Amino acid sequence: MLKNIYFDHDGGVDDLISLFLLLQMDNIRLIGVAAVNADSYLQPSLAASRKIIDRFGHGKKLAVAASSARGVHPFPKEWRLTTYSENALPLLNESGKIITPLAEQPAHLDLIAKLQAATQPVTLLFTGPLTDLAAALKVDPTISQKVERLIWMGGTFLEKGNVEEPDSDGTQEWNAFWDPAAVKTVFDAPIKIDLVSLESTNNVPLTPKVRLHWAALRRFTGLDFIGNSYAFVPELNQFATNSTYYLWDVLTTCYCYDHSLVKTKAINCDVSLAAPSDGKTFLTTNGRPATLVYDVNRSQFFNLIDQLAKRADN
Repeated sequence: MLKNIYFDHDGGVDDLISLFLLLQMDNIRLIGVAAVNADSYLQPSLAASRKIIDRFGHGKKLAVAASSARGVHPFPKEWRLTTYSENALPLLNESGKIITPLAEQPAHLDLIAKLQAATQPVTLLFTGPLTDLAAALKVDPTISQKVERLIWMGGTFLEKGNVEEPDSDGTQEWNAFWDPAAVKTVFDAPIKIDLVSLESTNNVPLTPKVRLHWAALRRFTGLDFIGNSYAFVPELNQFATNSTYYLWDVLTTCYCYDHSLVKTKAINCDVSLAAPSDGKTFLTTNGRPATLVYDVNRSQFFNLIDQLAKRADN
């Protein structure tokens, strides 16, 4: 049975690779795509999303919705600039035109429309902030009845997150920090939530060995696309920083396709709204129930990426 997915992403390299992989998944019916101006700049993110659907969508008819959301804490400019590079990839510009249209409504209204029209439950896949979902719930709380579950790449339950900003105490993960109030709105909604957090991807970092593996398979168009896309992410091999890359969004996306890739556990959690820890997700017995990914079958995960990427040539 096909799984209905609405994908809301924030335009980073791994978000766009996630879109590419979703388009190759045989058990997925992608009913909507939206891009938010978070870990990217909106216009190149929208353009790259449309080009990826054109190039790798196997004829799927989609429209990409532009989010009107703006964050409380903007992502670092240096990270956001990679979307311009991604949008300029020759592989995405070979045809010289874009066919996939923009959606007529902003992302949160597009999400509402897609959920209202759905005749089967919809899984929400969010690899960026939760602002569009929070805005949609405020306009129409009844849409939660159409949601099978939310799968979100966000949050962390480690002592240290990946935010290093003057207005942060360092405990947050960026997708939660961008709009903490949105996380609270979604956490308070009657929606099942699966979390892929920072610690979920500890054993799937982007390493030189992984890059070389994709380079050796660049005769496959999809793996050439993945390798070239990740080339925009700098190699930081000598020590870990908050810019060290793990396959956060790609794992979240592959988890949608195959739950057997990971191990999960039940937790109860909440989010802080008080500065300087606003956006900090934490465990508490009084919190909302969620499912947390805590381990990954590394070889199975990377084999799946290869298998899906090779389908782009079919």
